[in-house]
Amino acid sequence: MNSISIEIPSLLDNIRIVESFVDNTKEKYELTDDIYGNIMIAVVESVNNAIVHGNESDKSKNVQLSANFQEDSIKFTITDQGKGFNSSNLPDPTSPENLEKSGGRGIFLMKHLSDEVTFKEDGRQVILTFYLS
Repeated sequence: MNSISIEIPSLLDNIRIVESFVDNTKEKYELTDDIYGNIMIAVVESVNNAIVHGNESDKSKNVQLSANFQEDSIKFTITDQGKGFNSSNLPDPTSPENLEKSGGRGIFLMKHLSDEVTFKEDGRQVILTFYLS
């Protein structure tokens, strides 16, 4: 299994580093444009959530991002140093009472763009799986 990883301080300016990481992953593993677009949006959204919600934009806390390439899939693992959250108790952003709210769409997007989304460590770690075939 091939793996690459980075660790960044919790600053939204570091999203550009995450975008470069995804670009490098695309080139290294020769990912198609279709899957690349889904990966870029889902991974950036997940890191953004880790920075803002997980680490509460505390620049002394870091976010770890790794990509693990397997024969039939690629998994991105995003880990923050926050308190975590209950991933089974999230409001549905598509329900009428939530349509006007500005937040709450990140995990919804990640679930729709990834083939699998797994939460570990009380929500401090998110694993996004994309199947390659």
